[in-house]
Amino acid sequence: MIGLTHYLIVSAIIFSIGLVGVLRRRNLLMLFFATEVMLNAVNIAFAAISHYYNDLTGQMFAFFIIAIAASEVAVGLGLLIVLYKKYGSLDLDDLASMKG
Repeated sequence: MIGLTHYLIVSAIIFSIGLVGVLRRRNLLMLFFATEVMLNAVNIAFAAISHYYNDLTGQMFAFFIIAIAASEVAVGLGLLIVLYKKYGSLDLDDLASMKG
């Protein structure tokens, strides 16, 4: 039988994969993807804990996180398109030398 511990372990593994992605990537698009993976790992943990305690609070938090992630993607991808049109690259090392 799959219990709460199994879900939390899977969530921790997925979160650590996302964290490694955030720390290792130099491409902004991949950085956004890694952030989404981390948010989905938190959603799994919230939903599992919510189901374990028979309370809907964790699932409501997961829905709010999904809404925030969707707005983050919309704004972030818009900014990425503008940056790519302006500089021709999404590499963080190239963008770090921007002059304002």
